[in-house]
Parts: sequence; structure tokens; C-alpha cells
Amino acid sequence: MADNQTNKNKKQTVSAEEGDVLTTVKNLWPYMWPSDRPELKMRVILAIVALLAAKGASTLVPFAYKGVIDSLGEPSGTEAAIWLGLSLPFIFAIAYGLGSIIESGFMQLRDVLFASVGQHAVRQLAHRTFKHLHALSLRYHLQRRTGGLSRVIERGTKGIETIVRFTMLNTAPALVEFLIIGTVFVWMFGVSYLGVLVLTIWLYIYFTVKASNWRIGIRRAMNDSDTDANSKAIDSLLNFETVKYFGNEEMEAKRFDGAMAKYEGAAIRMWTSLGFLNFGQAVIFWVGMIVIGVMSVQGVVSGAITVGDFVLINTFMMQIYRPLNFIGFVYREIRQGLTDIEQMFALLDQDAEIEDKPNAKPLKVDGPVLKFNDVKFHYDPDREILKGISFEVPAGKTIAVVGPSGAGKSTISRLIYRFYDVIEGSVEIDGQDVRDVTQKSLRAAVGMVPQDTVLFNDTIEYNIRYGRPDATDAEVREAARLAQISDFIDGLPDGFNTQVGERGLKLSGGEKQRVAIARTILKSPPILILDEATSALDTQTEREIQTALDAVAQDRTTLVIAHRLSTVINADEIIVLRDGRIAERGDHEGLLAQEGLYAQMWNRQREVDEAGERLRKAREDAGNEGFITVKTEDEPAQ
Repeated sequence: MADNQTNKNKKQTVSAEEGDVLTTVKNLWPYMWPSDRPELKMRVILAIVALLAAKGASTLVPFAYKGVIDSLGEPSGTEAAIWLGLSLPFIFAIAYGLGSIIESGFMQLRDVLFASVGQHAVRQLAHRTFKHLHALSLRYHLQRRTGGLSRVIERGTKGIETIVRFTMLNTAPALVEFLIIGTVFVWMFGVSYLGVLVLTIWLYIYFTVKASNWRIGIRRAMNDSDTDANSKAIDSLLNFETVKYFGNEEMEAKRFDGAMAKYEGAAIRMWTSLGFLNFGQAVIFWVGMIVIGVMSVQGVVSGAITVGDFVLINTFMMQIYRPLNFIGFVYREIRQGLTDIEQMFALLDQDAEIEDKPNAKPLKVDGPVLKFNDVKFHYDPDREILKGISFEVPAGKTIAVVGPSGAGKSTISRLIYRFYDVIEGSVEIDGQDVRDVTQKSLRAAVGMVPQDTVLFNDTIEYNIRYGRPDATDAEVREAARLAQISDFIDGLPDGFNTQVGERGLKLSGGEKQRVAIARTILKSPPILILDEATSALDTQTEREIQTALDAVAQDRTTLVIAHRLSTVINADEIIVLRDGRIAERGDHEGLLAQEGLYAQMWNRQREVDEAGERLRKAREDAGNEGFITVKTEDEPAQ
């Protein structure tokens, strides 16, 4: 069922393939013309008006240049048409300069007006992608590399900015400028000039399109190697301690350098192909320029046009070269932008495996009573995890689930949170199937202290307050006290403002676990799940924390998933899993009396604990002489 879920209904609304540019612009249009932001729409309109004004000024500038040349060529040019004390050549020269200033002013005004529009589009798409990533299933994230995802978003947002800016502000106005200049050529110089102009533009654009499409494969290879290198770098840094444990710094460096070598090769091919593209564009344009130049020189020699007309034609051609070269640049950038954002839009096209039903309602918590009804589940069809599990956690009671590794204990908690849907059977809370209620209300009703605690790279206070962001300072400190961590925090120089580091690496395993317990206490959920909650603690700390957990679990519906059986002896019922089935169930004393799997596990753990206790006493008796001092997990953070 779920194995193909993440690949269903692939829409791929954005692709860098030829012919998809208009489709992409269409998909991006709601972000460039936001329906809920009339002030941004007005900025778009004003930006287009400013741009058209700039293009109008730039079209008139060559005529002022022609006026200067023709008036200087007349015998009385420096004295004729005196106006405001200036002769005609001076007036045309001033007009030429003013036209250029006006053009530049309107172009900058366009950029200023459109800046907020473009950045709004980037922000909205980045926000949508970020939210969508959190909506995707746990299965999807377990299969992806975090570093790769961050790189996809980074490149995608830059690609969006490029496409939004260039398509809205440059392409259409350039086409308008071509039309104006073409009309002037026909009106003043004849169809032959227009023919050469159109042929030059067509060949230029055709070559640009073909060469840019050829370069897409190179860009993709460069993106893939860049993503791979970034993924390896982040993965290595997140596992910094593991790298140090095994002394594999050189291996990690070689692994990263291998990915960067692929990027280097792709980048070199990218720049080489760009040089070929730029040279081809220059050849096409300057061949056209030579042809029109020869035609205009012939016209001056024959007396058909003036020297000023020759200057006008060449000025127009040079003026065309700017948008023409820019269109080549725009097309290249759009193609590269499409390549950069196609992976980002592929993420947006990825359907969430777990979604609320159209008629899903908030969970109504009464007891609450948690119930598993003949639940069957697998991650892979070839390996069934749960094979028909049925049990009930009565309101306010504590049920423990124990068993060997791989028995399916942690899978139970994931099904309660609805990270996955059951294959058969149902999980119910107060008679409501978790698939029929909203995920937000379900997860608000359940609190979790996980086996592997990961903290945000922020302060201790932030990590505790994460359980309930609107909690008061007093409530945060009370949660810390109940989790047996307040004395430790008060002893730190910065107290609750102490930074915990990436994934909480500045804290010991036990300290991280107690922070996780504190934030769950602060959340105060009616259903509590303790998934190996004391697994990272030493025996003494475990006893202290267990007392706090017993107090927290009081009057709450509690499911304890445990490896250390000493933490579940007071549970109202203990369920023993083996190979995805319930092998035994009962209270602690009753299960020991059965002398089955639970009794075997209890005896093995007791032997381990007794051996540890003997070692501890031997150290005390020897005064620690001859023993290596090992850093314990509850050493204070530095």
C-alpha cells in the first residue's frame, strides 16, 4: 500500500525541457500577481509603465544623435535654429544626454518597484515548499538526505527569483523595442533593412535556444554533484563525534573531495559551453551588423541617406544588441533557473503519504482510552512487523510494551502518531479511528519522550518551551523541576539561556533526555508515550527520573515502550511482544511466575545489573586505583 504511495500522481508541473517555459511562467504567475496583495499588483503595473517609458526614451535617443550629426554637417549648422541661446547641434546633444538620463532613471525605478514583488514570490514559494516538506511522510524523510533537500530549496529560490524578474521585466519589453525599431527601419530605409534585421534576430535567438537546451544536461549534472557534495558535508558534520571516534577525518575529506571533483568537472564543462554560446551569438550579430553597415555605407555614397542616417542605423543596431544579447542572457538564465527549480517543484508535486480525510474532524478526548484492534503493519511487504496486535490502554492507566529488539515496539508509537497508516485493523482513541480525525488534533493529544532525543540548536529554555510555545516562564521552570533538571540548569553560567549546540551535542545523553521529558511535561498531553525514555541514563539517574515520570503519568493514559524492565514493574499491565505478536501479558509478578520470555529477559537484565554493581563496589574498595576514569553521560555541559 504505502510503498508506492510517495510516487503516486507525479505531476511534474515544472521542467527544464524545451517547450515548458510558458508552462512554468503560468505556474509562477499567481506568485507574481498575488490575488491577496493589491498593493503588489499596483507595483507590477507601475513597474511595467516605468519600463515602457524607459524604452520610449531609449528609442528617441538615436534620433537626437542623428540630429547632431546632420546639423553639424550643414554649413550653417552651428548658427541655425537658435533657441534659448543654443544652436541646433547643441540642442540635439543635450537632448541625447537627457534621453539617456531619463531612460536610466525609469529603469532604476522599475527595479525599485518590482523588488518587493520578486522577493514576495520567492518568499511565498520557499514558505510553501518548507510547509510541504513537513507534510510529507516520515518514510519520505528517512529516504532523503537533509543536506540535499536544503540545497534543492536554496537553488530553487534563486531560480525562482531569476525567472520572475527576467520574464516580467525584460523579455516582453525587448520584443516591443524590436517592433518599434523594425517599424522605423521600414519607414525610413525600406524592407531590405528590415529583412536583414529580422534574419539576424531569428538566427541569434534560434542559436541561443538550441545551445541553451544542449547545456541543460550539463547544468543538471552540476546540480546533482553540488547536491551530493553538500549532503556529504552536512552528514559528516552532523556525525562529527563518530568521525573522531574512528579517526576517519581523511576518509571523510576524500569522500567530500570526490563529490567536489565531479562538481568541478561539470562546472568546467558549463563555462566552456558558455564560451561557445557567447562566441556563436557574437558571430551571428556582427555578421548581420556587417551586412547592414555595408548597405548603409552604399546608401550614403549613392546619396539615398545622410551621414546622420548612417549613424542612426548603427546606433539602432547597437541599441538592439543590448536587449538581443540580454534576451540571450535571459533565455540562458531562465533555462538554468528552470533546471534549478525543477527539483523544488518535484518536491511540491510529491504527494503526502498521510493526509487528513476531506471530512476529518478534530479528535474529541474524553477518557482517553487507547485501543489497537487486530493491527497488522509492514514497512516492506516482504517483512511484516505487526501481525495482528490487539490491546487496550484504559483511561488513566499505564500499559507497558516490552520485547526483544525488532519485535515492533517503536512501530506502535509511530502508528499512534499516525506517521504511518495501518495495513489492516485500526488504532482508536475514545472509539475514534485515528485515520478519521485531523492529524493536528491527534498529535496535540499525544506526548512523546523518545528514545533518541534530538534538540534544536538553541537555548535550553527554547527546547523546553517547544512543548508549549505560549507557556509562561514559571511553567517552563516548573517543568524543568519535575524533570529533575532544574538544579543542573541553575548551575550553568547562562542558566536557561545556555546554548545546547547542534542536535544538543553540548549536553550529555542524560541531560538531553531530561530536557525532552521537561518539554513533554510542559505540553501536558492526555496521552503519554514513553519510548525507552530512560535508556540514556545511568542507574541512579534512572531511578530519579522514573519517580518524576511516575508522577507525570499519574491520571494520564500512558503507554511505556521499554527495554529496561526495571522501569515497567509498576505498570498496570505489561505486554510482551515477540516477532510481531503478543507472546505474554499480565503484571510484573504474574509474568515472572509464568517463567516465559519476560522472566528470561528479567533474569538476564538482573545479571547484568548485578555485575555492574559488583564492579562499582570493587572500584570503591580499591579507591579507584588502577581504573581508568570514564566520562559519565551526566557530566555537566561546558
